[in-house]
Amino acid sequence: MAQQRRGSSTFTHENTGMKITFLGGGNMAAALIGGLIERGFAPAAVQVIELGAALRTQLGERFGVRAVEAADAAALACDVLVLAVKPQQMRAALAPLAGRLDAQLVISIAAGLRLCDLARWLGTPAQPYARLVRCMPNTPALIGAGVSGLYADPSVDEAGRALAARVMAAVGSTVWASSEEQMDAVTAISGSGPAYVFHFIEALEAAGRKLGFEAADARKLALDTVLGAARLAAGAEDSPALLRQKVTSPGGTTEAALASLATAGWHDTLVTAVMAAAARGRELGAELGKD
Repeated sequence: MAQQRRGSSTFTHENTGMKITFLGGGNMAAALIGGLIERGFAPAAVQVIELGAALRTQLGERFGVRAVEAADAAALACDVLVLAVKPQQMRAALAPLAGRLDAQLVISIAAGLRLCDLARWLGTPAQPYARLVRCMPNTPALIGAGVSGLYADPSVDEAGRALAARVMAAVGSTVWASSEEQMDAVTAISGSGPAYVFHFIEALEAAGRKLGFEAADARKLALDTVLGAARLAAGAEDSPALLRQKVTSPGGTTEAALASLATAGWHDTLVTAVMAAAARGRELGAELGKD
């Protein structure tokens, strides 16, 4: 995978005349819209196709963007189309768009859906659609602290790849996958990863309760420990393994805890769990793409 980048670029000059349309106006779409606008993208250049009337109203009032129920000519007169509906709903949502696009860069943030299936659904039987980028953001993107894996169809040029990366950088950092197969690994590591971290926090909090702390204090100890350790690891030149060694004194309390985790097979169990998530991602992609 390519080097991870933290989203910091602006659109103040780069987006002159460029328009982005979102198919779907849920939480992740709203996070991207908000991030883009914060980075200088003009609200008037953003449109959303959203079935829900309440969501359309909310997006219009919150961001000042145009929100419509169906894909009209104005909505499709865009440079970038972001597919932000649920994977199970994607095929039906794309049906009204099939054969109507004209070289727009299409960015899909729907988990599991393969580019070959999106190409079939967006194109015609004779000509599948090209210029597709598959992305996998994670839930910390909702607060601008996400990480997104990306993979581009070979038809996407360097300018298209750079544009896709800038769009996703609005909600965090980006990592390019070297093959589409790696996107299942991205889903397993960073897409599902927040749940693993939440589960760890749950366990650390439960240990605090068992050791006599009140619920609020146990949660604060657990949350702030994870937050601080992540910040330390992110800013350190040392690897996580070396950081772990530095905090582990021979014969001390940390060594006792890590020895217990090793005996329980914690490290291998987590690796196995991530592999299981990747395998399930491959299965879901095949299932969602069935005719």
